[in-house]
Amino acid sequence: MATIAGSKSSLTWAVHISVTALVLLWLFPTMGLLVSSFRTSDQISESGWWRALFPTEQNLTLRTADPDDEGVQVQTNGVYVIDGNLFEAGSEATISVWGTSSREIDIYKAGDTAELNDGETITVQENGDYVWSAPTEISGRGQRVFATATTPPEFTLDNYKNVLFSGDSTDSMAKAFFNTLTVTIPATIIPIVIAAFAAYALAWMNFPGRAILVAIVVGLLVVPLQLALIPLLRLHLGIGIGKGYLGVWLAHTGFGLPLAIYLLRNYMVGLPRDIIENARVDGASDFEIFTKIILPLSFPALASFAIFQFLWTWNDLLVAKVFLIDATGETTVMTNQIVELLGTRGGNWEILATAAFVSIAVPLLVFFMMQKYLVRGLLAGSVK
Repeated sequence: MATIAGSKSSLTWAVHISVTALVLLWLFPTMGLLVSSFRTSDQISESGWWRALFPTEQNLTLRTADPDDEGVQVQTNGVYVIDGNLFEAGSEATISVWGTSSREIDIYKAGDTAELNDGETITVQENGDYVWSAPTEISGRGQRVFATATTPPEFTLDNYKNVLFSGDSTDSMAKAFFNTLTVTIPATIIPIVIAAFAAYALAWMNFPGRAILVAIVVGLLVVPLQLALIPLLRLHLGIGIGKGYLGVWLAHTGFGLPLAIYLLRNYMVGLPRDIIENARVDGASDFEIFTKIILPLSFPALASFAIFQFLWTWNDLLVAKVFLIDATGETTVMTNQIVELLGTRGGNWEILATAAFVSIAVPLLVFFMMQKYLVRGLLAGSVK
């Protein structure tokens, strides 16, 4: 029989395949953000992140030095000459074909000479070196060159310098990073403290209406937070809290308490009754039992909820939009800053990728540090 002891269910492979697929679906976008955050904008626009380690072929619009710049144009044997390199210093790109018109970008090969107006000529080499010559003095702007170039893989830290240390408040995530920590840390600690006391009372203290309170907590789990946003904001304004850090802390506390109480109460109910009864016999008060016995034994459940609350608060945008004043940018959180970047820097994918990865880096760190407690805390109380 397939279900006898020592044999595996036929669904085992299906479960393994499903878990692997979910891990890959989560891993690929994260790897894409990480790789793209170290790439230049040109490379991101030309190829996907999975080709980051391979050379890319790009159609570039380059320009020579301006003839009017001092010392650029020299006269040799009656011919005016401008020479230099089309690429930025340190570039390892190589040109295969090029042209002087956007309609014919591949008419010349590297090393060929193109004839321009008024007897002018320009020669472009594979490494980007050019020589622009004319029988008379050259004036105006630099000559445009349309080239197809092969660029080797390039990675840079400039994106992170721009996002984390830029003085431009539009691009910088540094202020938003600390604002998010200011919101997230208290909004994680406060509901844990309140829920721990409430869960102990609902699990081990006898008082009238306890079952009704447990039912109310379970019912609040299914109430959408959107229903409470406007009434709660009016309450804050009415009692003088207004919009600020205190308001958003209390809002996150209220929205997180039902799950926290439910999770902790289920865990505490499953703790050995003999330990608590022996403590009562020895004269321990409820507060002493709670602080010296229940809390240490309930650490997996506390850590499990802390993970959920931290991740939810860190990634929150709706509550921050409602309960924080961010017109001046002083209390802007990272999720709102990324929305602003989408509006102002929508074409700068390297900036958006870097900002997004900076935003998810801390939740990833918290999750991997505390994930061993996650399953223990979630399964607590589910089996008796």
